[in-house]
Amino acid sequence: MEKLWKGWKVSRILVPSSMYREDPMQMKRQGLVKQARAAFLQLKNIWNSKQLSTNIKVRNFNTNVKTFLKYGAETSRTTATIIKYVQVFINNCLHRILNVRWPDTINNSLLWERTNQLPSEEEIRKRHWTRYASWKSPDHITRQVLTWNPEGKRKRRRQKNTLRRKLKANMKKDE
Repeated sequence: MEKLWKGWKVSRILVPSSMYREDPMQMKRQGLVKQARAAFLQLKNIWNSKQLSTNIKVRNFNTNVKTFLKYGAETSRTTATIIKYVQVFINNCLHRILNVRWPDTINNSLLWERTNQLPSEEEIRKRHWTRYASWKSPDHITRQVLTWNPEGKRKRRRQKNTLRRKLKANMKKDE
């Protein structure tokens, strides 16, 4: 029954999955979502409340639940699978907040539009870049972009908001 495979004994006995070597990325992914799920479940009364508007529920979700996910995703290397895993969790939470049950399906893009959310990949990418730019020396061009103030008038059909204004608005919104 046992075969020798590249110096390892391989048997046909079923081994519980917990005995296999754990993948560190899998553990990180589960740890991120475990903390966020615990925070989400503690606020179960808020999500089920009929008196609170969805806008207040979503703001509460962003401040109390998404912070765990964002911090964990920012601090270490993120892969596409981790981002996907986080996005699935966020979508499930938003479905529960909007009280969308199984027979009534809703498209993810419509879900994000209703709750005024961005895809998690985009949010994480923006935060990574601002962290990266803030670590640079003050005379480095990537750091100067954060505080750059263009002179003169803007041309027609150009954005009113510069990157600096957007970052300040995002920082105020996150606080």
